[in-house]
This record gives sequence, structure tokens and C-alpha cells, in this order.
Amino acid sequence: MERPAKRLYQYALYFKKALILALITLACGVAADLVGPVLVKKMIDVHIRGIEFSWYESKEGGAAVPYHDQFFKRIDHFSPDEQKGGEVRILQVDREYYFIDQPVSFDGQRSIQNGELLITQGSQQQSYEATKLTGDEIYSFYRPEIAPMLQLCLIYFGLIGVTALFLYAKKFLLQIASNQIIQKMRTDVFDHIQRLPISYFDNLPAGKVVARVTNDTEAIRELYVNVLSNFFTGIIYITGVLIAMFFLNPVLGAICTLIIPILVVWIYIYRHFASRYNKVIRARISDINGMINESIQGMTIIQAFRRQKETGQEFEELNHDHYVYQNKLLLVNSLTSFNFAHFLRILTFALVLWYFGANALTLNSVLTAGVMYAFVEYVVRLFNPITGIVNQLPQLEQALVAAERVFELMDEPGIPVTDGKMERYRGNVSFQNVWFAYKDEEYVLKNIDFEAKEGQTVALVGHTGSGKSSIMNVLFRFYDYQKGTITIDGTNILDWPKQHLRQHMGIVLQDPFLFTGTIASNVNLDNPSISRETVEKALQDVGADKLFAHLSKGYDEPVIEKGSTLSAGQRQLISFARALAFDPAILILDEATASIDTETETIIQNALEVVKKGRTTFIIAHRLSTIRQADLILVLDRGEIVERGNHDELMKKEGRYYQMYQLQQGEIPEVMA
Repeated sequence: MERPAKRLYQYALYFKKALILALITLACGVAADLVGPVLVKKMIDVHIRGIEFSWYESKEGGAAVPYHDQFFKRIDHFSPDEQKGGEVRILQVDREYYFIDQPVSFDGQRSIQNGELLITQGSQQQSYEATKLTGDEIYSFYRPEIAPMLQLCLIYFGLIGVTALFLYAKKFLLQIASNQIIQKMRTDVFDHIQRLPISYFDNLPAGKVVARVTNDTEAIRELYVNVLSNFFTGIIYITGVLIAMFFLNPVLGAICTLIIPILVVWIYIYRHFASRYNKVIRARISDINGMINESIQGMTIIQAFRRQKETGQEFEELNHDHYVYQNKLLLVNSLTSFNFAHFLRILTFALVLWYFGANALTLNSVLTAGVMYAFVEYVVRLFNPITGIVNQLPQLEQALVAAERVFELMDEPGIPVTDGKMERYRGNVSFQNVWFAYKDEEYVLKNIDFEAKEGQTVALVGHTGSGKSSIMNVLFRFYDYQKGTITIDGTNILDWPKQHLRQHMGIVLQDPFLFTGTIASNVNLDNPSISRETVEKALQDVGADKLFAHLSKGYDEPVIEKGSTLSAGQRQLISFARALAFDPAILILDEATASIDTETETIIQNALEVVKKGRTTFIIAHRLSTIRQADLILVLDRGEIVERGNHDELMKKEGRYYQMYQLQQGEIPEVMA
């Protein structure tokens, strides 16, 4: 089996347009979001701390600032061909600003002593005559920066809105694509279930199959909706943040890049432990679903035989096992989740602050206050997606384990679906030395040899386990026989696709299965080729109108699961009408009258005669009185035909059939030895 991750990727490719568009909007949103710290850095370093840039005497106008009957302009506001006057500086000491009417040769630790500004850098020291600026004067020097700062603020808030819009579009598109992927996956799983051989369901309880179609696919949906969203967002964010960090300062960018290999190792260790626990947890959920389904189906027996306590104990064992492994997984999540991410965040902050502390925040240093702010902001934004990825690791493992279980089901060999139709065969059935075993060499049918001609009725009788139902299973090709040949109209049934073979076969079971819908929909099974008139005629022909006359909605009366609101006779008549409406060439009646009361049996017997007309009919019966008119009666014992003939012929032989018939009529008091 291919790796689940590869199969999930292949499913994602079906809706790649929406996913690619989502990734594009995500990248745009991330890019817009990452521009924010750069704008704030510029605001701090240029428009706020830029007051300490060099100022030059200039002409009035533009960004020139008046001071003591002169005009000064900051160096970055001069045009290339504009002439500059003498250089002056404005420096901050504590919370005060001082005007110096000359250049400053170097920068360092600043202090005010006796009205002079003293700058000390190592062994060097220089003093400058300085004039303290008033609040109005400081505001005057900042006035040229107000408009650009307001502009940057508007751009910043605009980017926040654009980011929110792009991220909303990303989430919406991912949700749409995820729902489409899961819709297709569930459809594929359900379609594949329809193609699985009957033998598959012999070994897997229905509740476990349901769990894979519902619970496991829902876990996979969470993978596409939340996990991939967080992983894609995280990867793009981390990549963008690291690029921005390298752009601002390569050394700090390299320090922060060390987080990536730590994160990869961390994810690997987590998956190593979590995958084992998740497999057990998903299996227990499947077991619990299977037991709940079985308990609901058998609730009558559980309550009738007072098995509530024992059933509860069995459920509690499964539930406790699930609880134990959930706690083990919880322990792994606790050790390798937010706490570890928080530790890495603190460690990264410490390294960044240490690096800034080792480099003085001076005018000659590349590490300005704006760079420091941008790095702190980027570290926060770096760890937000990392935390998101870490928090989604449990969902990732659950989804991968669930995907493995779903794909395991889908990899089961199924019956190929063949399109088209085959002309109705006549129904001449021949079994020639047929041997069949459900397991290995444990044959349940041995050397079965008989012929049923078109329009004949063949009855199969025998004790439980004699092989009656197995003959029907191989004729329907629910199972394929190992030896011999079965032909219909001279053609080996193995040469026909199973859908074509069954196209002209019908079956009526002892306990007929009805689907949720109406009486009419259970007759035609929503087949558009079977008209309403055909449905009503079939129901009338089998005498169903007598049993359904009291229903307020007639043949449109709602039917719930299994038809539990209808009597056994009503359900049986619907199944007879179904067989009649589909007009099969071969009809199998499997214990069709076994659970019918005496009063309803007359109606059922009349219905039997109607559905048998014009088709080859096989009847599996325990009530021998219902098969007296059969053209051929086969008596089976331990998988072999021990007697054959019609009713009169077998009665004359006074063999096994004779003794069974006499026993049912009450003429033999004890069971035959």
C-alpha cells in the first residue's frame, strides 16, 4: 500500500486550483503582514530617532525648520543638487534634547556637565557647548516628520486590513477545498464498499466499516481544514520571517535559523511515539462503534436475557483501554507541545537580547532601536506559526492513522463494475460436479450435480448446515466455487461479469431487508426504469393491497430502517413485489415463508405462485408442505445431494425426505436417528 501521505496528496490534486489559490492568498497575506515591522522600524529609526541625524543650515521652505532666525534641514531631506550650509546636531541626553552648533566627531555615553554635553567612548572624551531645547522647539524639529509618520500609520493599518482579507480568503478556500476532498473520499469509500465481496463483511463487523467511512474520514477532514492550513501558514510565515531577519541582520537571522533543525527533530520524535498510540486509539474507536452497533441491533436479546450488566462490562473494557492510550498520548502531547515551544521562544529572545547587549546602540552601530524592535516583533511572529504547528501535531497523527485505515479498506480487492446491459437469459441452470469451500479445503458443497430447466421450480431441503444457502451463494456469485461448472443457458457463469449475471436474478429472504423511504421506493429501489404503474401492479398481484389498505398514505407510507414498523407479512409481500417488479429470469426464495403466521401464509402462498410464473425458481424451505408442487426437490446432507425427485417420487422412496415430511406432519413422534 502506498504511504497515506502520498495518497492524501493525490486526493488534494483533484482540487488543486482552490488549494493553489489559497496558497497564493496566504503568501500575499503573509507578505503584507511581514511588512508591518519594517514600517515600524522606519518610523523609529528615521522619523523618531532621526532627529539625531546631521542637520545643515538651509534656505527657508520645504522641510526646513526655523531656529534662532536661521533655517535647518535634516540631511535626508536635501535633494542631491541642493547646497548645504554648516552642520549642526541635536542629541538626546536622558529625556532632554540639546542643540549643538557644530559636527560631532564620535558618539558614546552622553552626559551634561556645567552646561556642556560630554561624550565619552572608551578613552576618548569630547565636550560640546549645548543649548537645551524647549518643548515647542523640539516639536518644531519633529514637524517635518509628522506627515510621513501619519502616512506610515495609514499604510500599517491598511496592511492589517489587507492581511485579514487575504487570510480570510485563504481559510475560506481551504475549507471549500477540504470539504470537496472529503466529499470525494467518502464517495469513493462508499462506492468501493458496494464493490467488496460478501466474504469481506463476514470478517468485519458493520460498525467498524461505518467507523472508517464516518469517524476516520472526519479525522482526515480535520487534516485538510486545520492541520494543512497551520502547516502551510507556518512554513510560509517562517520562511518569510527568516528572509526578513537575514535582510535586517544576517547574524541574527542565522541564530534564529537554528530553530528549524530543532523543530524537525522535535516533530520526528513526537511522531515516533504518537503514531503507535494513535493506531491503538483509532482501533479502539472502531471496536467501540462495532460493539455499539451490535448492541443496538441485538437490544431485544440483551434485555430479554438480562445481559445488560455483562454487555456493559464488555463495553467498559474497550472504553478503559481507549482511555489508557488516550492518557499515554496526552502525556506525549504535554511533553512535546506548548511548553517546549515556549522554552524555545524564551531561549531565542535571550540570544537576540544578548546579541543586542553586546553591541551598543550607537549611531555607528548597525543595530539600531528600530532593528531591535523589528527583530523582537519577528521573533514573536516566528513562534506563532511554530506554536500552531506544534499544536496541530496530534491532529496530524490522528489524520494519518485514520487515512491509513481508510486506504486499507479501499485497497481491498473489489468486484469491477461493468457498465451496459445483458439480454435476459432464459434461465436454464446446470450444476456439474460443483465443489465449494468458504475456507481452504473445508468443503460445504461436494459434487453437486443437477439441472433446473427454464420455468421449473427447484426446492432445496435439508437440516441446518446441509449446504442449501451455499448453493444459492455460488449461483449468485457472492462466492466463487473451487471445482466443477455452473452454467446458465449453457454459458459458464464465471464468464459473465457479476453485475450482468445478477441483472436477471432476484432474491426473497426469510427476513427481507427494507430501506428507509416508502413502500413504493422499496419495491423499485428508486430504479427509474420501473414505473409507478409497474410498482402498484406488482403490489396488487402479490396481494399486498389487502395488508396495506389501512395505511393513510397507501404505497407512499414512510418506511424506517429495516421496516420495523411493518409486520413480517407486510415486509415479505414488499420483497415479493420487488422481485416481481424487476422481472428476474431466476428467482431464489430463501426460507420466504418461515416466519409468517398462519393467517398471512395463505396470502404469501398466493404471492409465491404469482412471482414463480415464467421464471426458474429455487426455493429453500423448512416447511415441506410449501414445496409439494416443486418440479424437483433436492435433499441435502452435509453438502451432498442424498435424494432427488418430486414430492410423490420421494414419498414413494420412504427415505430421508419421507421421514422429514412425516415428522413435520406429526405422524412420527420421535426424531429420526
